[in-house]
Amino acid sequence: MTTTKSNKNKKSSFSKEEVLNDFRLGWESRHASLMGRKEVFMGKAKFGIFGDGKELAQLAMAKSFQNGDFRSGYYRDQTFMFAIGELGIQEYFAQLYAHTDVNADPASAGRLMNGHFATRMLDEAGKYTKLTESKNSSSDVSPTAAQMPRLVGLAFASKLFRNNKELNKKEFEQYSINGNEVAFGTIGNASTSEGMFYESINAAGVLQIPMLVSVWDDHYGISVPQEFHTTKSSISEALAGFQRTKDKKGYEILTVKGWDYEALVETYQKAAKISREEHVPSLVHVYDMTQPQGHSTSGSHERYKSKERLEWEAEYDCLNQFRKYILDNKIASVKELDEIENEAKKTAKDAKDAAWKAFIGEIKEQQKEALGLLKALAEESDQNEISEIAQELKSAMNPLRLDNIKAVKKALRLVINHQGEAKQKLINWLKAVNEEGHDRYSSHLYSESDESALKVEVINPEYSNDPKKVDGREVLQACFDAALARDQRVFAFGEDVGKIGDVNQAFAGLQEKYGDLRVMDTGIRECTILGQGIGTALRGLRPIAEIQYLDYLLYAIQIMSDDLASLQYRTKGGQKAPLIIRTRGHRLEGVWHSGSPMGMILNAIRGIYVLVPRNMTQAAGFYNTMLQSDDTALIIECLNGYRLKESLPENVGEFTVPLGQPEVIREGSDVTIVTYGSMCRVVMDAANQLADQGISCEVIDVQTLLPFDIDHSIVESVKKTNRVVFADEDVPGGATGFMMQKVLEEQKAYKYLDAQPITITSNEHRPAYASDGDYFSKPQIEDVFERIYAMMHEFDPEQFPALY
Repeated sequence: MTTTKSNKNKKSSFSKEEVLNDFRLGWESRHASLMGRKEVFMGKAKFGIFGDGKELAQLAMAKSFQNGDFRSGYYRDQTFMFAIGELGIQEYFAQLYAHTDVNADPASAGRLMNGHFATRMLDEAGKYTKLTESKNSSSDVSPTAAQMPRLVGLAFASKLFRNNKELNKKEFEQYSINGNEVAFGTIGNASTSEGMFYESINAAGVLQIPMLVSVWDDHYGISVPQEFHTTKSSISEALAGFQRTKDKKGYEILTVKGWDYEALVETYQKAAKISREEHVPSLVHVYDMTQPQGHSTSGSHERYKSKERLEWEAEYDCLNQFRKYILDNKIASVKELDEIENEAKKTAKDAKDAAWKAFIGEIKEQQKEALGLLKALAEESDQNEISEIAQELKSAMNPLRLDNIKAVKKALRLVINHQGEAKQKLINWLKAVNEEGHDRYSSHLYSESDESALKVEVINPEYSNDPKKVDGREVLQACFDAALARDQRVFAFGEDVGKIGDVNQAFAGLQEKYGDLRVMDTGIRECTILGQGIGTALRGLRPIAEIQYLDYLLYAIQIMSDDLASLQYRTKGGQKAPLIIRTRGHRLEGVWHSGSPMGMILNAIRGIYVLVPRNMTQAAGFYNTMLQSDDTALIIECLNGYRLKESLPENVGEFTVPLGQPEVIREGSDVTIVTYGSMCRVVMDAANQLADQGISCEVIDVQTLLPFDIDHSIVESVKKTNRVVFADEDVPGGATGFMMQKVLEEQKAYKYLDAQPITITSNEHRPAYASDGDYFSKPQIEDVFERIYAMMHEFDPEQFPALY
């Protein structure tokens, strides 16, 4: 572990211009923080969290950040973003106000609270820009340490680009130049207590990737001091065992004080050089930092910091120490520094005022339109109350869009029975505003580019006259083989994926054929497997990340939900990570290896497509579809289908299966059964037995849960049968509840029912072990038979007398 110290007697090695530019930018950032807090307290913004006290370290780090590098940080990095030229102070305030114009707030178009930084990596068509010619920041997320798994992937991409010679070609230069790019991560000292941090640190140490982690250490996590967070009260001491030695690989760990300008610059130059040239992960522990305004606008740090601590923070504030450094080294005079501070304050204020003017100007223009239409309606309907509503709206000091809409809706309720031109104009205005609202607040949950998964051309599987019958796993193996041969950017990884070809052999022999940079093993670390996939996908690669079993998805669901699923949405199409997550599940036995937590998945990961193929041929088609798209998907294979025989398509690497298109796998006239995945076989067996009793079942495999039946085809079946059953292996109210809502409410199938709709699910408890445990825990052929027979018994008890 190395601690960098400045030589106080040595003359500064920096030019006056460079030092004073840093001083100016540091104070511009500080005043932005101070003003931002006031804007919240004035009611012009909802919440504020700022980077004051962290300015000097971020200025130093920015000096080592080059074109092509990536940042995965957290919400106190404003000074760094200013310093690399990827954030303007006006844009910073635009995000504070939640300005929904992507030109005003390029990072998030007003969708994220302040301090969440991102650069736009895609052009207007959704294509990657030339990432090696820009300084890149992946989109921030708030959950503590959630930036770390993605950071592993961003750095791992550099290793792949450097070591896979096929990726060194000119066609890939927009993504990487020989893997020279460093992934810079930042995190607060308290957040290093999270498991995601330790898992990521370990993964990067194992992988030996160019990842440079900075820990901003101001001794607290909100009100909780360091001794309650970290062993030895020091993350660098706690991680000392990760320090590399002459004969063992590991980390380069460096420590430096957050107020020591020369030492900070020297430390970052050293760390970045090691990571960039040697592909060794580095950790820079920046301690003795301060937080002048406390954690955020939600409270005051005077409540929990001692008088002595507050006095120390005032003295060792990094900008105060920077001023002292400049004066001690006679770089500038007191007068020069005072002038710079005053100019910095004015610069920040002018940017703040411009951001507010642009933000409120759009809303007031909308308000002006609403007031004009309300006035016309008041005159046309002779309703004095409408004039009062308009006056109340007009008097709003800092109106929001919601104020305009609320006023208009309130007025329209007063004229329900009135018909007139003014009323119709106001209704048309409201419709237009709601449409604009969708673009502002609800667009880009999934890709809206020409490469959207919903736009991939459908190619049907082709079979010879006498198709070869193979195990289902062999269909997948042939599909993956074709994908790896077709595109050098495709690679697969996960627990046991490499040497043995995954636990079910779908990658058998492919590591030997394509090498361990294309098909690789990982440790048992689902969270960072996902992060590895997100980061590499962000950088233009096409990863297939395997989570060994569906139950294990719980380890990764937070990253999937908070980061991956919202990426396109929270950047309004500015970033994408077309990652395919592969897993398997359903009918395995036992409490911890048989879960089908589909309801949890569906509710947690909107923004990721959820594909649930009933066999391996359908799964292969989905892999082919997704690899042509720029969307991300979770593909859940049937665990009990790998050894079942299927016909091998001749175009196994080309055919596609469309998303959101259910398939009728058995036609019938009495009951519609809606299901998916492994339950398809259970339901089909039950349907055959019900046919012996004179009951005709139409079985529909939804194929994908997200998206679900885009063309509303299921309701057409219900119109014919007038009865509907939803079946799966989730708990009651899970995915069956989701499907029921989609069909009965969204597709309005309730209008065609002659019987109560029913769901067939697993029990509420986890499945018990062994065959009997499975039988009494999960829906079986007999369960499906009995529930549907009972439905028909209620309809015609004479034709279908009670079974038992």
